[in-house]
Amino acid sequence: MLKEFKDFIMTGNVIDLAVAVLLAGAAGLVVSGFVNDIMMPIVGYFTGGVDFSDMQIVLSEAIVAADGTVEKPASAIRYGAWVNSIINLIIVGFVLFMIVKAYNKTKTPPAPPAPEAPKGPSQEELLTQIRDLLKK
Repeated sequence: MLKEFKDFIMTGNVIDLAVAVLLAGAAGLVVSGFVNDIMMPIVGYFTGGVDFSDMQIVLSEAIVAADGTVEKPASAIRYGAWVNSIINLIIVGFVLFMIVKAYNKTKTPPAPPAPEAPKGPSQEELLTQIRDLLKK
């Protein structure tokens, strides 16, 4: 059983999948950084200085003790983080679309089918002609 597992893990598909997952994680971090650090400040600038990542609906305020420690953190719906995630998804989808489009352009188009050779008479027709010629 251990040998079968080793053979399964060492197949090319599993290794390719592992590399793809690691690259996707790294690409996700890059895209998240791009959205949070580059795109959202630009969007915030054009929306009057709004920072979407801080937007939330507070359901219950945090309870802070007299010494300044937080006894109970605030409960909030962070819809601004959700907006960032939606923008993140749109950017990732667009980048994947561009990659697939470029990949499809690199593929060679299928060769057109070769023209069929002109059909001659069938064997039966040839034999019939030979028979008729021999009768004469």
